[in-house]
Amino acid sequence: MRILIIHNQLWAHYKSRLFSEIHHSLKEISPGSDLLVVQIALFESSRSAMQDQGDFQYSYPYKVLFERSLDQVGFQERFRSLLKAFHEFKPTVLNITGYFDWAQVLLMVYAKRKGVKIVISSESSSADSIRSAIKEKIKSLILSQADAFFCFGKTSADYLLGLGVQPAQIKVANAAVVDEEVILTNYQKAREEIRKNEQPAAKRNFVFVGRLAPEKNLEMLINAFVNLQNNLSETQSWGLLFVGDGPSRERLEKLASKSQNPANFFFEGGFPWYRVPEWLAKSDVLVLPSLSEPWGLVVNEAMVCGMPVVVSKNCGCAEDLVKNGKNGFSFDPKHQQELENSLRFFIENPEKIVAMGQESSAIIQGFQSKGVAMEMTKSYISL
Repeated sequence: MRILIIHNQLWAHYKSRLFSEIHHSLKEISPGSDLLVVQIALFESSRSAMQDQGDFQYSYPYKVLFERSLDQVGFQERFRSLLKAFHEFKPTVLNITGYFDWAQVLLMVYAKRKGVKIVISSESSSADSIRSAIKEKIKSLILSQADAFFCFGKTSADYLLGLGVQPAQIKVANAAVVDEEVILTNYQKAREEIRKNEQPAAKRNFVFVGRLAPEKNLEMLINAFVNLQNNLSETQSWGLLFVGDGPSRERLEKLASKSQNPANFFFEGGFPWYRVPEWLAKSDVLVLPSLSEPWGLVVNEAMVCGMPVVVSKNCGCAEDLVKNGKNGFSFDPKHQQELENSLRFFIENPEKIVAMGQESSAIIQGFQSKGVAMEMTKSYISL
């Protein structure tokens, strides 16, 4: 068996971790098989700063087609290079990870005619964006070419089912993974440093991690926290951290500065993924209030660290990862009162945080990279 995976960018750490685990699993259960991951480019221009640490090593075979930004690679050169890599490797299974990319779609159609088995990885859900009937019909035609599907979670699986995919074709429905080992190790190191240096009566914190942009619904988060400051005295012992940067930062800072206690708002700036656990370690509850979010891997990160979560129902991960009242709460991102109620629960019941965080740790076990990679590997072999 020869498995060829097409992926957009090399600088995508969590995918690299998954590819490494697939490679290890393949060598374990099918030693004679070969794997190659073709990375189209180094990075996307909007994420050029999100490089891995130089000392991270990944033990999977890969090839980078273009040593530049994905945005700088045109359709024709992309397709020609993908076709060349396909002919050189001669796969028996082709896994594309972007059915929105016409170069990958054409490669898939070509491979199908050559008798190659096709796997499509999908992160999309029905809530991602406004859908048109024509585009959905085209997607259904594209998806009909595949033999199997790997989905981020239930929402992406349900979306594919709505487009005509058969349930038996969805081989993996929990493919949203992070590097839990690095995340948890860095979190524990940071927590230990805090224990050494922190005063006993330290402030508790809600934390948002991500891009400071309109679709993240952060003005509503600030307004909800301000209302709680104005009406609930216990809120004064809580802070609200923003870890990230983006076009909305100045506006959000001005909004926070007008609150009753602006000192309870912290805008820390952006950090690479492996430093995020340092900020999670200084926090108690993660909040992701997005109006639209295909998944929300930061929720995985927080749950790996044993934190409760408050997550918008429009985030793809909510249905899989948030169990209301057990490890956190989901809420309608257009109804501020629902968000306030969720924040209020933790402010009024801080003693619940540890137990609910432990529940998060248990739930996220189903999205461990090693287990997911083994499921994928077995699915390739079954084809």
